[in-house]
Amino acid sequence: MDTSDRLLKLLIGLAFLAASAALWWPVDAKAVRLKEIAAVQGVRSNQLMGYGLVVGLDGTGDQTTQAPFTAQSLNAMLQQMGITMPAGATMQLKNVAAVMVTASLPPFAQPGQALDVTVSSMGNAKSLRGGTLIATPLKGADGQIYGMAQGNVVIVGAGAAAGGAKVQINQLNAGRIPGGATVERSVPTPWLQSSTVQYDVQADDFNTAREVADAINKAKGPGTAEAINGRTVNVNLPAQPGARVAFMADLENLNIDKATPAARVVINSRTGSIVLNQAVTIGPCAVAHGNLSVTISSTPVISQPSPMSQGQTVATEKTDIRINQEPGALIQMPAGTKLTDVVKALNTLGANPQDLLAILQAMKAAGALQAELEVI
Repeated sequence: MDTSDRLLKLLIGLAFLAASAALWWPVDAKAVRLKEIAAVQGVRSNQLMGYGLVVGLDGTGDQTTQAPFTAQSLNAMLQQMGITMPAGATMQLKNVAAVMVTASLPPFAQPGQALDVTVSSMGNAKSLRGGTLIATPLKGADGQIYGMAQGNVVIVGAGAAAGGAKVQINQLNAGRIPGGATVERSVPTPWLQSSTVQYDVQADDFNTAREVADAINKAKGPGTAEAINGRTVNVNLPAQPGARVAFMADLENLNIDKATPAARVVINSRTGSIVLNQAVTIGPCAVAHGNLSVTISSTPVISQPSPMSQGQTVATEKTDIRINQEPGALIQMPAGTKLTDVVKALNTLGANPQDLLAILQAMKAAGALQAELEVI
């Protein structure tokens, strides 16, 4: 065998080893982008709110006897237009509804840009379908007007009622107006006034904050970023506005090695849902679970008097109370260091989600569950 054949076999063997190692060698966790786990402080949306009237309804508006503010609002609007209603006049409105208008003002929004608004009924209107929102100022938390909303309300639903029967699909008392508001005033931001910017990490984790600072310093040079605490990372910005935009665009797409989250079990007591993350582990313990049920049944008993005895019929009840306690076997649960082991151990109990709520709480109290319980 010559040297070329030996070299070829050696290369084939190395390729086989590399392919087989890829099957069992642990794969690193997928990195996430910086903008997915952190947000820039001050770059956020602002909530806007306004009160207005929707007109043009097909007899499905507010009833003025139960929603008098609708008639008062319409009367005030007519007075601004120079129309005065006679004293003591009663307004029977069926095509008008009082609504609350809400919108979200995005960061860096400038006057003239369009916003989507949500319109929700305040009174007892049956439907806002086919209505038109008249000019409504939208105010922020400071009481200043930041937008004006007006347009046709889009309702994704339908309904009909007749003879005491009613059929309804989706919600008819709330809808949206795409591009129904215009920005009238921009919100000032300290974007160009400060030489630094602060990243707020979503999770309060010192390791994640350190990874963010290290990734920024590796990409933009040492000393660019500094982790202040487990949630805050301070970053130095370039002086020129154009350079700042390019700088922040590069930072948003930086890959950050996401650390393992804290062990947590989230329990929804209303629906019985239980969610465990991958960091949850259990220690060795023994669990016995059995159901206890109490059944109370009542049977009416009628006592009839004998004929010609001048007696009266007496109705009584016979009550039967039964207590049934199902036996529960003592199950030994081994220590589990993976989420699959924890799930298998909990499945051996054969308990429903409602029973698992109590079992997990008892395991936490006994020190066998290494996780934080959060009830929502």
